[in-house]
Amino acid sequence: MFGDAYSDARVLVTGHTGFKGSWLCEWLLGLGAKVYGVALDPPSDPSLYHQLDLVTRIERDHRIDIRDGKALSDAVAKTNPDFVFHLAAQPLVRTSYEKPVETMEINVLGTLLLLEAIKKAGIPCATVIATTDKVYVNRERAEGYSEEEPLGGHDPYSASKAAVEIVADSWRKSFGLTGGSEGTLATARAGNVIGGGDWALDRIIPDCMRALKAGKEIEVRNSSATRPWQHVLEPLSGYLWLGTLLKRAKLVDLATKDVCSAFNFGPNDESNQNVQSLVTEVLRHWPGTWKDTSDAKAPHEAGLLHLSIRKAHELLRWEPVWNFQETVEATVSWYRESTSPNGSNPSSLCQDQIESYTAAARAKSIAWAE
Repeated sequence: MFGDAYSDARVLVTGHTGFKGSWLCEWLLGLGAKVYGVALDPPSDPSLYHQLDLVTRIERDHRIDIRDGKALSDAVAKTNPDFVFHLAAQPLVRTSYEKPVETMEINVLGTLLLLEAIKKAGIPCATVIATTDKVYVNRERAEGYSEEEPLGGHDPYSASKAAVEIVADSWRKSFGLTGGSEGTLATARAGNVIGGGDWALDRIIPDCMRALKAGKEIEVRNSSATRPWQHVLEPLSGYLWLGTLLKRAKLVDLATKDVCSAFNFGPNDESNQNVQSLVTEVLRHWPGTWKDTSDAKAPHEAGLLHLSIRKAHELLRWEPVWNFQETVEATVSWYRESTSPNGSNPSSLCQDQIESYTAAARAKSIAWAE
């Protein structure tokens, strides 16, 4: 997979103690990579990071605040990475209303300090910065947003990630991160990711799982909001393939400079479903009930959001693998199995789902899996 790019490669993952970061580390370890992490302590208890016992399986675990420039520079220099995946962030919209300055500092300044650390160390690595599908000026329209559309953000989280896109683009142009001796840089826009092992507050799937486990009604605060739901493995396959092509663009007959840009990674159109449809699908696999707890005074959140993935499809030969029903089934199955007294352990569940997902991608002749 991925042109064997990660076998024995040194890979630095920021935010490795989070939900997506933990899944990414698990996949990288399976690909034979030497994984190094930079992050704060896991953001939840339980955490997928601890469930996967990653602290004993990765090469080095740096517990660093991404805003600490000196500690970050030291960690980057010591790691000397071939690849960097930047996932460290304050990732929650509602939290960004409560902590707007902290959100901006972590997401914008943290990214800037990471890029400066890589530059100072003189490391020609391939860097992938994860942002979000919420970086666009949201016009509440049905058509998908393409990478050329205006950046913006109503809430502080979305605005911070739009700012990260601008910083990354400026850095790429200013310091020649389009190939050659200076390294490469791309950004990946994806969001509304679901999957086993997410224990965060204020996310619909963890809220569902906690309620169902406790035998309570699921409280749904925005049932009509439509989102491009995708399994966590979908954007991660995009990140890994993008990282591969930053070093080996010829695998898809591209010039490196063409890969050094922004890419959307989202699901097919049928996975654009409202929250009520998502919860209804969850209840097909874990019976229970839900109630609408919408609050007219709640902070603003986008009502309609849809990404165009045409660019990733045409240039990178990337496409999503699982449909909406398969995504929800895999997600609920992970939680039911991992919390059952006789169920499988979380690491085995993740590995099994990565194998199933990869087999399905290979059956569809998707480039990274061939």
